Formats: sequence, C-alpha cells, structure tokens
Amino acid sequence: MAPCATVGAQMLAARPCVSASQSMLASRAAVSRISPALGASSFASCPRISYSRPLTSSNIAVRAVSGEGAPQGLPIDLRGKKAFIAGVADDNGYGWAIAKALAAAGAEILVGTWVPALNIFETSLRRGKFDESRKLPDGSLMEIVKVYPLDAVYDCPEDVPEDVKTNKRYAGSSNWTVKEAAEAVKKDFGSIDILVHSLANGPEVTKPLLETSRSGYLAAMSASSYSFISLLQHFVPIMNPGGASISLTYIASERTIPGYGGGMSSAKAALESDTRVLAFEAGRKGKIRVNTISAGPLGSRAAKAIGFIEKMIEYSYVNAPLQKELLADEVGNAAAFLVSPLASAITGSTVYVDNGLNTMAVAIDSPSVA
Repeated sequence: MAPCATVGAQMLAARPCVSASQSMLASRAAVSRISPALGASSFASCPRISYSRPLTSSNIAVRAVSGEGAPQGLPIDLRGKKAFIAGVADDNGYGWAIAKALAAAGAEILVGTWVPALNIFETSLRRGKFDESRKLPDGSLMEIVKVYPLDAVYDCPEDVPEDVKTNKRYAGSSNWTVKEAAEAVKKDFGSIDILVHSLANGPEVTKPLLETSRSGYLAAMSASSYSFISLLQHFVPIMNPGGASISLTYIASERTIPGYGGGMSSAKAALESDTRVLAFEAGRKGKIRVNTISAGPLGSRAAKAIGFIEKMIEYSYVNAPLQKELLADEVGNAAAFLVSPLASAITGSTVYVDNGLNTMAVAIDSPSVA
C-alpha cells in the first residue's frame, strides 16, 4: 500500500485544485509510468476507492484547501505571551509599531521608557493622545500593561554617576537600571517570552567619524550596541524556553552612509555581529532565539537627530526595488513573525525590511547612469 499512497500524496500536494477529469487523467499517466517498476502485485495490495457521488472540481477543491472546521490562513498567535519592548517613548517609532503588531497577535505588552521621557509618555497615554495610533486591526486599542522606567546605559545602580543620580530629569524615578528593570518585571509577572531592543543613541551622530571623540564613540557603542547584551544578560534568566529577542539595526553597518557618524555605523556593525554570537549563547543557555531587523529609514523623532532623514527616505523611495513608502507597520509585522512560533528555526539572522534597498549597488537616480 505504501507505493500508491505516496504517489497519491505527491500528486495532491503538487496540484490540489485540478479538475476531476484532469486528476483522473494524471493518475492514469502516473500509474502507467510507474507500473512496470512496481509490478501488478504492488497495486493489488492498494485498496479500491469508491465514490457515492460524481467527482466535481468544487468538492475536490473544498476538501483539499479548506476542510471542515479548519482555520483560515496561517495566523501569528502570541496569545499568552508577554513582551518587554525597551525603547518606546512615543507613538511614531519602530518600537511602537512592533508593540502594536505583537499586541495585535495577542501578546501582553510591557515597555521600558527612557527616564527623562517617562513622564510625558505616561501623561500622553493617560490623556488619550495616543488613542488613534493605538488602534489595532480589530478596532480595539493596544493596551500597555505596564510602563517601566529604563536607562539601558547603566547595568546596575553602582554604575550610575552622581551627576545623573541628582539630575532633575531623573527625579521621582527609581529602579531604572537594566538589572533593576529585569527584577521589577520578574516581581510583577514572573517571566516573559519576548524581548525587543529598540534603543540607539549617538551624542555625536552628526560628526564625521574622523572628528568623533573617544567618549562620543564609546557612548554610541554603549547605548546602541552593548545595551542589547546587557538586556539579554539580565532578561534571559526570566525568559521562558522557546522565547525570542530582536533588535533594530541599519544598513550603515555594512555600507557607507555619509553623515551617519559619531560611531553609530560602528555600533550597528557591532550589534549585528553580537546578534550572531548571542544567538548561539542564548540559544544554548535558555533556548532563546536572537535576531535583528535591518530597517529602512523612517522619519521618527529619534531619526531626525541625524539631520537628513528626509533625504534618506527620498533616496530609498527612488532607488529601492519596491518603489513605495516604507511603513513602520511593515517592520512591526516582520518583528511579530520573527518572535512567533512560525520562525522557530530562525536565529542569528539579520533580516532586511527596507523595500530591498540593501540589494542595490548602483543609485539609479545618479546622473552617471541617467
């Protein structure tokens, strides 16, 4: 029986919706080709199939494609999962878009917000200023279960310098180092399943690399790259096996983007390299997957700090294979896939979500190729 069952499965898999007559003809052709090899005795053992009604294309297609009670489509289901998104301070960046996508898939959303921005962020949430952008595809509003103060530049309280401790922008907040934030999440929720790093800062980002100071360079590496290592150090112990972590990178890690300076290109390159190493270490230690998304330019408030983000968006639109605006939601959707069970075998990868701009070697809007 095994030979005929295998042939039938292969044919159905290859052409699930052919008409009844086509299917029968194809079956005869297949039988005629393989019968000399199998011999009559092989088919004698195959059971006879009888039909109580004539075969039609409609009843074959329905059974092959949908089936009674089968779910439609291939859903991303994150119900019962808890996600901590580090680096959400407003409603127009990639961190917010990722939070929305995860919420739409059913995850509970926890966010870590930079301490100096915490008050205005929580106030805006409370007053409904973000309600329009909180809308999910089903019409409901994304719920942020809890907002935690966070400054991922500091691993533990002992690392915080005195001038930061006494800074009025940090007044009224406590337990905001990475270690303390992880401890607070553990105390409140026990464990999480998803960790998102949406953090970057380069105090000298507008300076060419040749003019970048050592302190500026190291500050960019600390805030934009090492912070991911620190987050994983402290959160992996409270992540459930099978969990996932993602970060956000940029094509400047491997291509020269004049003006994206201050060590930020180096920080992104380090982030991508660390992603591969962390995927191994976190995978072996806690069965946690680690990936990074190389996203195209977005006109967020943070991105405007580099001073020419609008030009980069225009350049991308003109030169990318897909000539369309890149939406934050598209990055959010990719993130939802990467942290879901659908991506259970993907780790250590840099995934490009940039309309394909990373594939281009020639700027087609250049006068040289006009």
